Amino acid sequence: MAEAQIENQIINAAIDFILSHLEGGISVDDVAEVCGFSKFYLNRLFKAETGESIYAFIKRLKVEQSAFRLKVEQKRSITEIGSDYGYSPSNYATVFSKHFQKNPASFRKEIVEKSVFHPFYHGVKNKLETYEEICRHITIETLPDFFVLYERRKGDYHNLASDWCEFTERYKDFITDKTIFLERTFDDPSITKSDSCMYDICLTVDRNDPRLKTQCRLSGGGSSGGDADLGTNSMPSTAVIQGGKFAVYHYKGFPQQIYAAYQNFFCRWLSETGNRLDDRSAFDIYRKIDCANLYMELEICFPIV
Repeated sequence: MAEAQIENQIINAAIDFILSHLEGGISVDDVAEVCGFSKFYLNRLFKAETGESIYAFIKRLKVEQSAFRLKVEQKRSITEIGSDYGYSPSNYATVFSKHFQKNPASFRKEIVEKSVFHPFYHGVKNKLETYEEICRHITIETLPDFFVLYERRKGDYHNLASDWCEFTERYKDFITDKTIFLERTFDDPSITKSDSCMYDICLTVDRNDPRLKTQCRLSGGGSSGGDADLGTNSMPSTAVIQGGKFAVYHYKGFPQQIYAAYQNFFCRWLSETGNRLDDRSAFDIYRKIDCANLYMELEICFPIV
């Protein structure tokens, strides 16, 4: 699947609900009830927008998020992590092995090395920094909530620069000297296939801006009718990116090394400090970008307990 923008607000609401309820039990019926449509109708819209059925999307995210926890929470047992996502020990091993072609124990043993040498940018040699080197980049901060308008995309990150150019041009009338640009990420490319990675590009706005009051177009009625434009809007979706306690990695460099910065945090800093991520989204705050040479300064914000 090529990179695609997920524009339908109903589907984005469904995705947000799924992301916040992966641990424990969640069903297609639960998603349909929250969205207010029959599961058959909603599933048709969901697959048209994302390329996956609701069931397949939930199933994939649960096993991939559990794999991410195996990677970053090395001291927790496999059984405990599988249980967090509603799996019994035997069922977890079966589902995990089918998805990754290896059992959870083998995956955990190999994932750190695989992460470091993952060819996210071809020709770039990544390496883990020492714990002391990483600590020089990281501060613990309490961040506010950010009210943003955003566009959500599914696919690899290789068109990110052009995505941002189009996004900022499209919404240039919202941009002021107080605007903050953020990118919200949901997947680890060393675990999730690149064409299934999902991310939001965002800019902060005043939640009371009257230009954000445009109503969604609802074609047809409820569960019985409707066209594929149900939930579409002349404006992008808006959301609150939740603040709180974060480990903030202060990154200075070029795009090719950002992947390595993430892996340094996941594979070294978390395990050495004993900190744990919680269920809020990680995001990047763009502080400086030199368009001529792509030098950038970011704050990569990881939510911790």
